[in-house]
Amino acid sequence: MSLRAAGLLFALGLLVADQASKWWILEVVRLPEVRSVPLLELGPVGLDLTMVWNRGVTFGLFSGDGAWNHVILAVLAMAVAGFLLRWLWRADTRLVALALGAVIGGAVGNVIDRFRFGAVVDFLHAWAWDWSWYVFNVADAAIVLGVLALVADALIRPEGKRKEAP
Repeated sequence: MSLRAAGLLFALGLLVADQASKWWILEVVRLPEVRSVPLLELGPVGLDLTMVWNRGVTFGLFSGDGAWNHVILAVLAMAVAGFLLRWLWRADTRLVALALGAVIGGAVGNVIDRFRFGAVVDFLHAWAWDWSWYVFNVADAAIVLGVLALVADALIRPEGKRKEAP
């Protein structure tokens, strides 16, 4: 399988998983009505389902209730996804192709939410001791892990192992 195909299939798989998880949260769990469901508590560490409508970007930055706010953020995310697709076409390792696929799939999943709901459906809330992470979703996790993989590749892969872009 080509690197492009692997990256695109991974993006599609993550997009499907993201949208399916959001459907389940909204339609089966009905989290907007329930608000929060404890999932796991191991002493001072836990994971809950907690409903948050994120109208901004990462960590709620640039959130707003303006009529065009969600459209502007969605268009920006699509532009980034387009740039990443071009990068995927030039990927030279499976790690880079899959990492780009993760970021693309996650970005498109959140764009779909912005157009459908005017906000992103966030629902996973991890916490430890007195510290609480932001509430996130499958798309957010894919984006973060994809970016970490790209950074690791850039920092760790020996320079001689990189092939020149065509």
